[in-house]
Parts: sequence; structure tokens; C-alpha cells
Amino acid sequence: MPEPGGSLDHIFTPIEIGGLRLPHRIVMGSMHLGLEGLPDAGPRLAAFYRERALGGAGLIVTGGWAVSADGAADGSYGVLGSGGGRHLTRPEGQTTTAALETIAKATEGTEARIALQLFHAGRYALADSPGEVVAPSAIASRVSRTEPRALGEDEVWDVVAEFAAAARLARELGFAAVEIMGSEGYLVDQFLSPVTNKRDDSWGGDAEGRMRFGVELASAVREAAGDEVAVLFRMTGAELMPEARDWAEVEAFARGLVAAGVDALNIGVGWHESPVPTVQGVVPSGAFVPWAEALDASVPVIAGNRINRLRDAEEILAAGGIDLVSMSRPFLADPRIVEKGRSGGAVNVCISCDQACIDRSLVGGHVSCLVNPRSGYEVDFPAQDAEGRFAVIGGGPAGMEAARVLATLGGDVHLFEAREELGGQFRWARMVPGKEDYGATISYFESELRRLGVHLHLGHEVGEDDAEVIAGCAGVVLATGVHPRAVDIPGSSLPHVVDYATAFESGLGSAKSVAIVGGGGIGVDLAHLLAHESSDADDFYGRYDVELPSAVPFPSHSRKRHHATGSTAGASPQVTVMRRSGRVGSGIGITTRWVWLDALKHAGVETRTGLSYRRITPAGVEIVLEDGSVETIAAERVVIAAGQERRDELRPLLERTGVPFRVVGGAENPSELNAVRAFGDGLRAAYELAGL
Repeated sequence: MPEPGGSLDHIFTPIEIGGLRLPHRIVMGSMHLGLEGLPDAGPRLAAFYRERALGGAGLIVTGGWAVSADGAADGSYGVLGSGGGRHLTRPEGQTTTAALETIAKATEGTEARIALQLFHAGRYALADSPGEVVAPSAIASRVSRTEPRALGEDEVWDVVAEFAAAARLARELGFAAVEIMGSEGYLVDQFLSPVTNKRDDSWGGDAEGRMRFGVELASAVREAAGDEVAVLFRMTGAELMPEARDWAEVEAFARGLVAAGVDALNIGVGWHESPVPTVQGVVPSGAFVPWAEALDASVPVIAGNRINRLRDAEEILAAGGIDLVSMSRPFLADPRIVEKGRSGGAVNVCISCDQACIDRSLVGGHVSCLVNPRSGYEVDFPAQDAEGRFAVIGGGPAGMEAARVLATLGGDVHLFEAREELGGQFRWARMVPGKEDYGATISYFESELRRLGVHLHLGHEVGEDDAEVIAGCAGVVLATGVHPRAVDIPGSSLPHVVDYATAFESGLGSAKSVAIVGGGGIGVDLAHLLAHESSDADDFYGRYDVELPSAVPFPSHSRKRHHATGSTAGASPQVTVMRRSGRVGSGIGITTRWVWLDALKHAGVETRTGLSYRRITPAGVEIVLEDGSVETIAAERVVIAAGQERRDELRPLLERTGVPFRVVGGAENPSELNAVRAFGDGLRAAYELAGL
């Protein structure tokens, strides 16, 4: 049975890129995993890619491998040349060649084929990167804040030669294709754009000069790769930067790449420093497909960015204009997403949170996935047996993952949840504009746990009466989560004051003004829910002043999304978010915090910091500012969102039974609680108990 939502015939139509035949139209896009620079990069990356190949992936593009030490963004990148080249030895690990040979063989025996992405960070390299920070011009970026050295005219040819040498190595090692990373603001983009290329020599000066580097590079890679290796070029359709290239230059560059022998164009959008979100949850699905649709190319065109469901990809392909769809993070969330599209089965949907993936990749961290914490850690969590009966108490993120893993390993699992529905605080997150996909996570676990035979005891709060049941278990996971922390503010017991849990569960009625005490992630989420702005594609383009390519006036496949707004129907209230000190939303990830705060500002939400709370009155919240002055924040309703406290009341009961147990998520440590840690705790606890 295919994925719910209809036929996927367009997806499962074979296609050729150059001489490379692919079984379907989904490309597993490049993701830097932070593993490439490790001593054991070969086996770790091979395990990651092979699991996805076995799950139905077609063309897999590796994370970027720097063509030289100067090209590496930081020490987490693999380096192909200039400082060791093919025989670069990793401390206590494989040579670069051996690691890549292992990766190239990861898809053997499957339909999948693997492409090596060739990468150069240019001015995006950090100051402590393995080589020198170089670029077309000496202009620092907001990403690295390091002024690069401008490449000399002859040195540019050296970089072209490094890309060619990397392509030649890829061919020798057995990769089916290479992809030149020429998007997201990296070196190729830096040559192309008038924002970063101020040269007056043959590598700049005008549009033709700025394009020369990318075209020469493509030609050199084409020659080095040989006829048997397909060459893809990931190019930017829209920089989304002030004073960026116009669409005519984008089209001209695409034509130049095709003339240089490129077999497919993979169209990206935005730079890492662009003031427009491109991959976050607030971006409507498929919002950036028009830039791929608008290209009239004689080679296959690949579209991507914020496409996280196969049914969306099918709709995009059916509309015509593009040939393949690139999905990256969805393969982190569910390695078997393509296989499930063929045969049916619940998909663990990417929720576009960025927290364990992009946020980590930008700082050289080990990339994983919030909703699939095993992603990137495949060798650390191999198949093993879990014998006996296990109890999981609590059905939030940590508990759901612990139950799923224990059942996958063969355990007889009983999951107890006091509420009538699984999900924990994800039930509230799914209500927030831009986080609707959090509800898909709950749906996935509901389906998957039942498929695995987990016994679900919903509406069952475990207590002393369950002691005998607990005592007969081989292990127990306590995942009872947190409850809102009470505050010591005079007036906090007034009837118009509620905690955040009540606000999410029951809404705030028709209040015209709301004050939120606490400016962490929960306070920001609640403010978004109360402001409830629309987020269809048309609104998105207007909000960020994004100009569509003239060839495609509007993306017909983009669908309007309707947000749940609880009982806050009608006009949005005036919302004020307060925090004693520090930045509002300081715990939110680096790639999403600015988006959420910008959206709050656009919706008219006021944020206040540098204050103390004097008292709460029927009129609102009295605050004392740093200069000693007193101000009243008018509010018909006041919401307390000032942290959480653990719910671990069952710990003494578990200790008395003598059964091995693990306490996870907020029940273990409510400090800086986030879903990444909760899901990860559930995974680790399951493996620990299974190994006892």
C-alpha cells in the first residue's frame, strides 16, 4: 500500500542522469554529518548510508568533502587534498582513501547509487579551520566573521585543479557520481555574486567574469570524472541576499554549466546568512520549488528545500517542470521513507526543527535527528535482543522512543500514559504555527508502537496498585516528564493567572491582552499560538519580500496550511513576553531563534527583559525596571511559563521493587529540557536495559 494520500507513480518512474540509471525520482540530498573528520569516518558513514540504501534510497549524495584544507569549513570536514591528499592519515584511523573506499561500497547489493559531494567553504570557513580562509574578495561573512584572503588570479586555477583532482579520485574509488557544491553561499556562490565578488580581473568585473569560475570548475570536473561518472551541480536559484544576482544571470549560469557538460542541476536557494528562512518549519512546503521549475534546461533539474513528505514530492513532480526532488533531513528522520512509500507504513516525518541536524552541522557537531536519535549513531546502537517484559511509564517523547526501541529489539513492552493520548508536550507544540508537523510525530509513534505489538495503557496513571506488575518486569523506564514550576510572585494565585499547561490545554478565552511570565521556548511557542499568523506560500513571499522568478508566477503545488488556535478564535490578543534577564528564546536553536523572534515582532508581540516582577494584579503584571521605575503590563490573562519541575514521584516505588530502571527526560533533569535530549534519553535507556 503506498503512502496515504494517493498514488506515487511519478516518484517511482525511473530516470537517467548522464549514463546513471536511477530507480525513482527522489534524491537523498547532501548532509554534512560532522563524522567526515573522525578517525572512524569510513565505517560510521558507510553504516549511515547503507541503512538508507536498504531503505529504498536511489541516488545518495554524501556530505561535502573539502577539495583542500583551505576548503574545509572546520575540523569536522573530510579533506581530499592539499595537505595529505589521497594518503591523508587520520589519527588512529583510516586514510582518506580507505575511508572513501568504504563509503563508496556502502550501496553494494542495493538499487542505490552514491555521489561524492565536492566542497569548498570559501569565506564561510571558520578561523580555526584546517587551512587558510580564502575567497574571491576580502569580505568577511556573518557566518565566520573572519576576513578571508583574496585569491590571486593564478590561485583560482589551483582551486579548479583541486576540484578536478577530487573528481578523479571519486572515479577511481568507485563513486557513481559527483556533485559540485555551488550553493548556500559557499565558494562558487561567492564568485558568482556581486555581493562578494569585487574583483576586476578575469574572474570578476561583470556577470560573465563572475560566472567564469563555476563554469571552468564544471568543465574541469566533467573531464576528470570521465564518461562513467555522472556530474551534478548544486547551484543557487535565489541568493535571497540584498543586491543579489537577478534571474537572468541565474539562467545564464545554468546554460553555461550545461554547456560545460554537467548532467543535472540541483537547485538550492538562500545563503546561510540570508535574512529569509529556507528550511525552518515556518517555510511552507515546496515554497522554493518555483526556482527549479523556472529553469529551461536540457538536463534533469532537481528541486529541494522544505519538502518532507513523499506526497508533496509527488505533487511537485506531477505539476511538471522538474525531474527529481531532493529530500535530505527526511532521511535522517526515517531511513526507510522511500520503501514505505512503495509498501505502506507509518513514516517518521521530519519536523524541520533543525535542532539536532543543521544547528549542529554549523558548529561542527555530530549531526543526528530529534525524532530519530539513532540517526548518525548506527554503529553505536546495533541490533541486539531484549528479552522479557518491560514497562515504560509516560508517553511523551522519551517514553515513546524507549518503548519503540525496546519493542524493536524484541521486548514485550507495556507503555502506561496517564492521559488518553500519547505525545506529552508535543501535543501542545503541534498547535503552534510552523510546528504542525510535531503532530505527525505523535501519529507515527501511535502507529509504529501498535505495529510492534506494544501494549498501550492510555488513561492509566501508575501508582502503588501497580507494584506487582512493575516487580515482574525485566526493566522499567520512568518517563513521566515535568510539570510547570510555580512562581513566588504576589498575586500569582489570582483567578486570571494560569500556568502554561492550562493555557495550551484550555486556551485563554476571549482575552484581548495576555502577559507571559517567562521568555524561554515554551513562552515563545505560546506567544506564537496566540498571535496565530497565516503561513501559506503567498503570505510567506510577501512577509519576506521574496520575488518569484518571472517564468513561474505562483507555485500551484503549495498548499495553504491552517493552524489550530485553541479557543483564541477571532482577533489576536496583544501579547507581551517577559523575562527577568538574558535573551528571550535563548534556549532555541541558532537557525530558528531569529525566525521565531522575527515572526513575533511582525505579529506585534512585545518582548521585555531586564526586569523583576513586583506583583500580579487584576489589571496585569507590575514590573520593576533596572532603573527602579515601576510599570504595569496590562493583561486580562497572565500565563506563568517560568520553567518546569521534574515528575519523579514513582522513583521510590521503583527502588522498592528492585527492578532495574532508568529515569529519562524531564523526570531525570528538567533543567534546559529539550526534545533532543528526551528522545536520546529514551534510546539510550532502552539499550541499557536490553543489555542487562
